[in-house]
Amino acid sequence: MSAEITFVGIDVSKGTLDVHLLPQDDAFTVPNTHEGLDVIVARLKTCTRCLIVLEATGGYEIPVAASLDDSGFDVAVVNPRQIRDFARCLGQLAKTDRIDAAVIARFAQATRPEPKPAPSAERLMLKELITRRRQLLEMRTADQNRRATVRSAQVRKDLDEHIQWLNRRIGRLDKELGEVIRKSPLWREKEDLLRSVPGVGRVLARTLLAGVPELGRANRREIAKLVGVAPLNRDSGKMRGRRTIWGGRGSIRAVLYMATLAATRCNPVIAPLYQRLMAAGKEFKVAITACMRKLLILLNSILKTHVPWEAKKTPQAT
Repeated sequence: MSAEITFVGIDVSKGTLDVHLLPQDDAFTVPNTHEGLDVIVARLKTCTRCLIVLEATGGYEIPVAASLDDSGFDVAVVNPRQIRDFARCLGQLAKTDRIDAAVIARFAQATRPEPKPAPSAERLMLKELITRRRQLLEMRTADQNRRATVRSAQVRKDLDEHIQWLNRRIGRLDKELGEVIRKSPLWREKEDLLRSVPGVGRVLARTLLAGVPELGRANRREIAKLVGVAPLNRDSGKMRGRRTIWGGRGSIRAVLYMATLAATRCNPVIAPLYQRLMAAGKEFKVAITACMRKLLILLNSILKTHVPWEAKKTPQAT
């Protein structure tokens, strides 16, 4: 069975696509253009079955993965950290585009990551709008911090004008996000379900819709690991290490954190949990992470059951 599968590693950069095939041990490079993708598709059409793996590279991989997915290939986009850790395990410390493509192909052959369909154009649009909103918020925060320290009246005036422009642009983006959500009855229903939970606003609801398509389909353990709020063991022999969280989707976790802070004050499930953990002497980070995980699991259950929040009858997490 394994001999029938061609494992394809593609290292994606802005200008080129480096491709490595196993077990053929064949490698080639094409430009990152429509014509280059056509060459890859033509070369892979001769294979009986392909599993194509790409690294998430900040957006350059999205059109490549979508094009190959549309051509009927199995495509998996993986975290770059996994590839670098795998390379270190192989003793491969050198790093070039061709070497990276070969390492990705070996990673595909060794681990066989599950292929996932490329996100729809609508989900990509929503995700990019959410990302742009976050960037504008970061710019605004940076300028507000700068304004607190500058002495020049001229610079303060310039910063004020830029902050006002950012406020207007953020407002426009919020309207655009609302229009994208309203155009889809399914997304509108999901947003209403998520926002029925005390403490969950439109920012968290839309961020989850754009960045966690697995929400409502994965089980409680899977969804916690995806977002990065699952405590992971660090045990060896008789030693029992401290459970910590790491990895996952950091941008999602940041928004979930802010919503959880609100939920610790107004949510009838999260607030008692937070108070109980703090009363037991838990550190703030431990308590808030447990509340983040609980809130995420509740939201996952609500989308899975399509039952809106009811304070007197909390949906059972699954």
